[in-house]
Amino acid sequence: MKAASLKPSLLRSGLRALLIVTLLAAGAGAAARPLLTIGHSSEPSSMDPLFSRTGNNQAAAENIFERLVSTDENMQIRPGLAVSWQTLEPTLWEIHLRPGVRFHDGSPFTADDVVFSLQRAPKVPNSPAPFTGAVRSIAAIEVVDPLTLRIRSKQPTPDLMEQIGLVYILSRRAAEGRSSEDFNAGRAAIGTGPYKYKRWQPGDSLELERNDQYWGKRPDFDRVVIRYISNDAARLAALLSGSVDLIDSVPPTDTRKLQSRPGYALYQSASARLIYLALDSARDKSPYVTDAQGKPMDVNPLKDVRVRRAISMMFMRGPITERLLSGAGVPAGQMVPEGLGGYSPALPPTAYDLEGARKLLAEAGYPKGFGLTVHSSNDRFASDGDLAQALAQMMARAGLRINGVVTQPYNVYAGASSKQQYSAFIFSYGNSTSDSSNGLTNVLATYDKAAGTGAFNRARYSNPEVDRLLARAATEFDTDARNQLLRQAAETAFNDVGIVPLYFPVVFWAARDGIVVRANKLERTSMVYIQEAK
Repeated sequence: MKAASLKPSLLRSGLRALLIVTLLAAGAGAAARPLLTIGHSSEPSSMDPLFSRTGNNQAAAENIFERLVSTDENMQIRPGLAVSWQTLEPTLWEIHLRPGVRFHDGSPFTADDVVFSLQRAPKVPNSPAPFTGAVRSIAAIEVVDPLTLRIRSKQPTPDLMEQIGLVYILSRRAAEGRSSEDFNAGRAAIGTGPYKYKRWQPGDSLELERNDQYWGKRPDFDRVVIRYISNDAARLAALLSGSVDLIDSVPPTDTRKLQSRPGYALYQSASARLIYLALDSARDKSPYVTDAQGKPMDVNPLKDVRVRRAISMMFMRGPITERLLSGAGVPAGQMVPEGLGGYSPALPPTAYDLEGARKLLAEAGYPKGFGLTVHSSNDRFASDGDLAQALAQMMARAGLRINGVVTQPYNVYAGASSKQQYSAFIFSYGNSTSDSSNGLTNVLATYDKAAGTGAFNRARYSNPEVDRLLARAATEFDTDARNQLLRQAAETAFNDVGIVPLYFPVVFWAARDGIVVRANKLERTSMVYIQEAK
C-alpha cells in the first residue's frame, strides 16, 4: 500500500498542535510539582541529624530523616518508623518496625539501622547539644528479626519510646564510619524522609528534592529551597517581594501588617519553648563577672542563691511580653506551660520587685552590685537580641554594672555556650514531650555525660534533691504519681533559681496564598508541617 502524503501546510499545523499539547502537558506537570522557597530565620550547624538536638538543626533534619515516633502539632507522639511497641517486662520493650520502608539510596530500612543510630547518638564528636539523654536508659538492644527489636532498659522507664523517639534513624550502610562532614557534603545524608538532600551551602541555603519512593503521603513539592535569612526585616521583605513563599519567626510587631495585606496568610501557635536566662552558678570564678568598678573578681556572686533570686526579681516579665513582643508571649515561672505534665501552680512568674532585689544583693554582700556581660543569640527566636538589651537595662536599673551586651548567630553562640564561655546568657529549651521530664532532666539535672543527664545544662547547675526526684519520676509508671514527682523537682529547682525563667513565646509563620502551615508548639519550620492548599 502506498503511504499517504501530507501537504506541508497540514504537516506544519500538526506539528504546531503537537507542540501545543506537549507544552500544555509540561505545564500541567510543572504545576503539579512546584518549587517551594522558604525564608528560615536560623540555619543549622550541621546536616548530621545527630550532631545537635537544637531546634534549628532538627528543623532541617526532619525533612530528610525520620524517627521511630512522629510528633503532631500538639506534641503528642504517633507511630513513625515504629508501628507498635509493648512492654514484655517492666524493663523489656518490644518494638515492631514499619515494613516496606527504603532509604533514599534504595536500601531497605531494618532493625539493624535502628541499633546503629541509637548507638551512634551519644558519640558524635563536638556536639553542642548531644542526644545522650535520649538513650541514657538503654542497657541492651537485641535484633529479633529485620523488623523487630527488643530494648532492655536499665530500670523501668515508662517514657522510653518518647526518649529514644527523639533519635533520627540513619542508614548503617551510608553512615557507618562517616563523620559529620560527610553528612554536610551529602555523602552520608541518606534518610527515609519525604525529601532528599541535594545541596547545603552554609550561610546561604539548603536544597531538597522530593523522595518519590516515600512510604507515607506523597510530598506536595518537587523541590524545596530553604534560604537562611536571619534579619527579620530582610526575611519579611523577601516574602512580600515574592522571592520566598513562606517565612518563620515573624516579629509580633509585623503581624498586623500581614493580617491586613491580601494574598498572604498568617499562622500562629503558643509555644512550649521556655525562654530563660542561664547563670553560671557552678564555678568559683566566672569569665564575665567583675566587681562594680569593672575589675575581675576572685569570687563568683552567681553561686549565691540570694543573688540569683535578686536577678530574677529585676525582670518585668509582663512588659517584656506585652511591649517587646507585642503580646506574643506568656510570662513563665517554670519549665513547662500549664497543660503539660509536671506543671506546678506553686510556681507563678517571679514578681518584679526592684527594692527587694536590691535588699537581697546587700544581704549577699553586694550592696553596690557587681558587673556582668549579657550574651545572647540574635537569630534563634523573635527579638532575642532585643531581649538581651532589655534584660541588661533592667539589671542596670537595679544596681548591676552591665559591662556589655553581646549577640551572635545561633549556630556560633550555641557551641560557645556549651563550652561554658559565658556567665549570664539567654537560651531556650523547646519542650517536645507531653510532660516536663525531658526539659528538667536536660536543663536542670546535674551534668553527667555517662548517665546522659544535664545535656543542655550549660551553666552546670547542680542540686542533689532535684536529681533524686527526677530519678524517681523516671521509673514511675503511674501518671499521677510521676507528675507529682516532676512538680516537686520543678519546685526545688526553680525556688533555687537553677535558671531564670522568662516567658513562653507565641510564634508566627506567614505564607503566600496557596501554602498552608500547620502551626505547631514545637515551632518547627519543616516540610512535615507545610503543604500546598488543596
